[in-house]
Amino acid sequence: MDFFSKLGDSIVSATQEVGEKAKGMTDVAKLQYEMRSKEDFLNKQYQEIGKIFYQENKDAAPEAYTSLFEEVVAAQKRIEEIKEQIAYTKGGKACPKCGAVVSGSAAFCSKCGAKMDEDIFEDEDEVVTEEKTDEVAEETVETVSGEVVEEDEE
Repeated sequence: MDFFSKLGDSIVSATQEVGEKAKGMTDVAKLQYEMRSKEDFLNKQYQEIGKIFYQENKDAAPEAYTSLFEEVVAAQKRIEEIKEQIAYTKGGKACPKCGAVVSGSAAFCSKCGAKMDEDIFEDEDEVVTEEKTDEVAEETVETVSGEVVEEDEE
């Protein structure tokens, strides 16, 4: 029976050690989660401070920040170009104020209510239409009877 007592004591001791280690690991995981949450919060605060600083100084950037401000402006312009490309691809146009995609015939933006300017892609559509029309006119001519004849170039 001495053997079984020792075995029982060893099992109890090992179980306690495992429990303590598991509790320690759980505590570490909780602390790491709290640390990551605080780091995320801190990064959001820094980002907000940066936005406020940029808005207050964008017209007269401090010399140390000039290149960063220029990069921000370039990124903003590229974002606007991409919004316009998306709008064009969807058959509409981008609102000049908020960038929302609006149908090509809309007079006002359905999201912010801003007045829509002329279709920014109007010239491109006309060119494509003219090219297609010219190609068709050069290739064939349909007679009154419905007969299709190739047109001779003069």
